[in-house]
Amino acid sequence: MAVANQHGCLCLALIFIFGTNLVFQATSRTLPIQDSAMYERHEQWMAQYGRVYKDSNDKEKRFKIFKENVARIDAFNTANGKPYKLGINQFADLTNEEFTASRNRFKGHMCSNTAASFKYENVTAVPSAMDWRQKGAVTPVKDQGQCGCCWAFSAVAAMEGINMITTGKLISLSEQELVDCDTKGEDQGCQGGLMDDAFKFIQKIQGLTTETDYPYRGVDGTCNTNKEANHAAKINGYEDVPANSETVLLKAVANQPVSVAIDAGGFEFQFYSGGIFTGACETQLDHGVTAVGYGVGDDGTKYWLVKNSWGTSWGEKGYIRMQRDVDAKEGLCGIAMAASYPTA
Repeated sequence: MAVANQHGCLCLALIFIFGTNLVFQATSRTLPIQDSAMYERHEQWMAQYGRVYKDSNDKEKRFKIFKENVARIDAFNTANGKPYKLGINQFADLTNEEFTASRNRFKGHMCSNTAASFKYENVTAVPSAMDWRQKGAVTPVKDQGQCGCCWAFSAVAAMEGINMITTGKLISLSEQELVDCDTKGEDQGCQGGLMDDAFKFIQKIQGLTTETDYPYRGVDGTCNTNKEANHAAKINGYEDVPANSETVLLKAVANQPVSVAIDAGGFEFQFYSGGIFTGACETQLDHGVTAVGYGVGDDGTKYWLVKNSWGTSWGEKGYIRMQRDVDAKEGLCGIAMAASYPTA
């Protein structure tokens, strides 16, 4: 009887082990297929963006982040009710914290509700739509890389715009000159800065040189005073747009490209790929960009046309359309809180 029980226990144990092994084999057959497809997707993405990792551990870490980001992007795009889409761009192997730390370095500044001087205050009629690209006042989209000098790109884009409007010549100006030479006060190169302080600096040194003469390198460097003296464009000063009014901001953008600060720290902003962006975002201003127009979408949604400095692989070839005339007085992502423009 004891022998029979032993045989019975042995049989049960073998059945359990055999069954467990079958489950394990089934699982191992399923997971590698899923993982292999994602690995292949990651390899293709690496090739597309020229991404190389220092070792296998770093690659595995980045793959896990990539996998999580792709899952969130796919889930977002599958859901209904959003007028914009997300995409797997060059930032897909970065956590949101890593992404914002290296690129969003606007240092925070809010304009007064009653700016000391606002030359467009009495403007009463503006076009129903504006696109300064079509008027030849916007240079091609640039890429700040991992240097947190969005403030310099925003200020330079606004200056390129007003220079073309007043002289008829579109000249690509040097962000690197600001990064290297404008290092007093809030402006600290790749560590962040303010567009207003950039305008003050440009006015003080009486202009900026061209991007060709002082090319962008994406790192903090020593000021090249020989290049700095060779100015290709200048401004007379700058003005703040009275804060917290999209109507007032519209008057300025109707007349020239305008530097604006926004909250660009969210996951959906990181992976925006197209459509009219309606959120989610708050008003923790962390990124400097340039409003280069406005319009109305096919569904009647009003939007701001915004030039970014994250390259053409992000958004709509480097641009984003952000919902305009929202309920909040600050505008979507705080776009109406800290706007300013150079004067010539």
